[in-house]
Amino acid sequence: MRLEHVRRLGGPNVYLARPVAIARLDLQGLTGHETTDHPGFAERLVAALPGLRSHHCSAGRPGGLLDAMARGTYFGHVTEHVTLELSGLAGREVYFGRTVRSGGPGDYELILECPRDEPADTDVVEHLVELAVRTVTAALSGIVPDPAPALAPIAAAYEASRLGVSTAALARAARERGMPVRRVGDLNLLRLGYGRHRRLVWAAMTGGTSAIGMEIAADKRLAHRVLADAGVPVPEGRVAASPAEAVGALREIGAPVVVKPLSGHQGEGVHIELSEPPEVVAAFTSAAGEDGPGNRCEVLVESYIPGRDYRVLVVGGRVAAAAELTAAQVTGDGTSTVAELVERVNADPARGEGHDRPLTRIVLGATELALLARQGRGPDTVPADGETVPLRRNANLSTGGTSRDVTGDMHPEVAAMCVRAASTVGMDVCGIDLRLPDIGSPLPAERGAAGILEVNAAPGLRMHLAPYEGERRDVAGDIVDLMYPPGTPSRVPVVSVTGTNGKTTTVRMIAHMLEMDGVRTGMTSTEGVYVGGRLIHRSDASGPRSAEMVLGDRSVEAAVLETARGGIVRRGLGYDSADVAVVTNVTRDHLGMDDTESVDDLIDIKALVAEEIRRGGRLVLNAEDGPSAGLAERPAVRRRDPELCFFAMSADAPVLVRHLEGGGTGYHVEDGWLTEAHGGRRTRVLPVEDVAGSSGGQAGHVVANALAALAAGRALGVPLEVAAQALRTFEPHTRNPGRGCVYQVGENPVLVDYAHNPAAVAAVGAFVRARWGGGVAAVTLPGDRSDELVAETAQALAGAFGRVVVYEDEDLRGRRSGEMTRLIVQGLREGRPDVRHHPAGDLKGALASALDMARPGEPVLLLYEKLEPVVELLDTLGAEPAMP
Repeated sequence: MRLEHVRRLGGPNVYLARPVAIARLDLQGLTGHETTDHPGFAERLVAALPGLRSHHCSAGRPGGLLDAMARGTYFGHVTEHVTLELSGLAGREVYFGRTVRSGGPGDYELILECPRDEPADTDVVEHLVELAVRTVTAALSGIVPDPAPALAPIAAAYEASRLGVSTAALARAARERGMPVRRVGDLNLLRLGYGRHRRLVWAAMTGGTSAIGMEIAADKRLAHRVLADAGVPVPEGRVAASPAEAVGALREIGAPVVVKPLSGHQGEGVHIELSEPPEVVAAFTSAAGEDGPGNRCEVLVESYIPGRDYRVLVVGGRVAAAAELTAAQVTGDGTSTVAELVERVNADPARGEGHDRPLTRIVLGATELALLARQGRGPDTVPADGETVPLRRNANLSTGGTSRDVTGDMHPEVAAMCVRAASTVGMDVCGIDLRLPDIGSPLPAERGAAGILEVNAAPGLRMHLAPYEGERRDVAGDIVDLMYPPGTPSRVPVVSVTGTNGKTTTVRMIAHMLEMDGVRTGMTSTEGVYVGGRLIHRSDASGPRSAEMVLGDRSVEAAVLETARGGIVRRGLGYDSADVAVVTNVTRDHLGMDDTESVDDLIDIKALVAEEIRRGGRLVLNAEDGPSAGLAERPAVRRRDPELCFFAMSADAPVLVRHLEGGGTGYHVEDGWLTEAHGGRRTRVLPVEDVAGSSGGQAGHVVANALAALAAGRALGVPLEVAAQALRTFEPHTRNPGRGCVYQVGENPVLVDYAHNPAAVAAVGAFVRARWGGGVAAVTLPGDRSDELVAETAQALAGAFGRVVVYEDEDLRGRRSGEMTRLIVQGLREGRPDVRHHPAGDLKGALASALDMARPGEPVLLLYEKLEPVVELLDTLGAEPAMP
């Protein structure tokens, strides 16, 4: 077997509402082989990975995979399950998998669930599939493989790339509240919400966290000064720039003292309860670190406050949680050494490296060994049964400590002091480190018996989320609620438009409606990304990246997204749950691309837009297009229970009639008017002849797009009069460039359009016949379509035009020079033998030849691939915009 490539679908996709990776596998010599063709294979594989016994497979129960291998199953399927099992062993908890045929007999695609916030550019999935292939291959060769050595670095890479405990909890809390969540790259930075309601949170640091407050918190000397000035109890302290000054501070303050860095964190370099000058000198050297020659090294020497260590989390002016912290320690059993006891403690799966687990592994480093030595112990000492051996003096989780929840025990006086400290420093979220005899008692009256040691910006949440003892606290939820108080929206309205033809025009019409209604709108289309009517990014922007660009813009009040097939197939959706979904039609196009072989395949892809709609949202479907109208009956759509809305050119369309008879909403043409219908009630909106770009209603496809846009705009609350005015003022050249735009070139009108499949060409041809009675066509077609589809499109052209000039676009899309011309000409002949056709090498030559063919006043249809060269060419010819 060989892994060919892996691609990721980051948003909701045709397989799963969560991210997946698609691994393309070539079985090569195993093509057609089943597990039963290789005696002993299954036994060796399960011996290597016993967890496979519990895999359900299609049986829906443990042991399903074993039964499948006993009956005989293909090796692509087996590799899928091995990959999932290895993922679990690596700590990557994913469960969904599927294997589908793709391409040739030995080609398979493994569809593998990915963790929601796994970075898009990680190669963890690829390495897991490669290891799965090697494991299966080894089992086939007659040995019991051992994947553990190769899995270890993959697990480490995954561990390093995953969200930290605090950030993961924030992401989970936001999703539980129905908020959109996107991780930014591989950082612990989350983007919550959409558009004007978008917020950023980085661990426990929110977009509202004060930069000044963070600076104060980072400087322990300044923090103590600010707190002391406000009357908040803090230890007495001195700043020392040399060992001698540190010893002098010891004498001034009085023993015992604490020595720590001015801007340290996680308990590093902190030395507690020092009484002798040599201890202070050594502590100064440790706390000062290596600032480099000539730099002034300063540390803080402060009075030692006896008592217990506590961390209090303050969120939005109230105490969210409190924990008592215990420094790293082990408890003897009478037989094990200190080193063995540490190893036993570290075996707890809750402990990990750094901050990736609720607890941190204990390390017997220099600080720990020094403390053991002061106790007359070492790593090989065997403590008595039940004897506690301290390994650290400072109670930090980062150095192996543990936490006990004491939120419910906290005395109101202590809580008030912590809240006041957070307010004094100016922090919306902070961790208050304090020492006092008992958090459940009033503050002691005597000076130096209690005090706040530090104010921590971006505090870790794990001690409250998963305390070693006591109740878990939903502090991540508290932070999310601070950013989005209950009842505060996190989303802006999202309209997603898909279909084969009319997407771009419909999207532009909807955006124009919303802008006219005073809503600042972000729009994506095949021509680029627009915000507030301005182009901000030029590209074919009909995929998930452009959607994310709009939804991340804090000025956007509504989003209208063109959602094309290619983006869905290759990357998934760039949003979750639209408020309005529009499907214009589903016809033959893109067949043969991305393993899309039939219209049914296209329906399955485009159905995702209808399926990923919020409950109670509006689904707008074309009543006169069977595939579009049929989406209403799909189980995944029915589960969402959207408000269905149908549009049709004819008021007699059977699907529309039945829908209205049932009391539904629809939009159609009646007596020459765009009409809104609710059950038996009818409201006229706009005369068809007034729809801009429809040539007095002769361009039926433009009118159909207007109906779809009207349905979407009304679903978002656009008043009827505003919607009508928007459709009346939707001037093609400025609002819809490249779609149905007419230019006057000399004596001839030139109709510029993007029609590039049989249905679109037939619609444009019908318009040309209705408006002018016929004309000449200068055409190119996309080279990435199948030969069959190119031929069908050419035949549709032949049905509408007797004279055609064929040219090739500069981008051949993998075709050989001249190949597309030959295919189009062949299709023209098959569609209509008497069609006059004239090959031209380029756009300029094609238009010139078509204008030469045309009689005075006769139109020329110009089909293009890239709009910019067309606009430049027409400008050189002195073309003037004309009404269609």
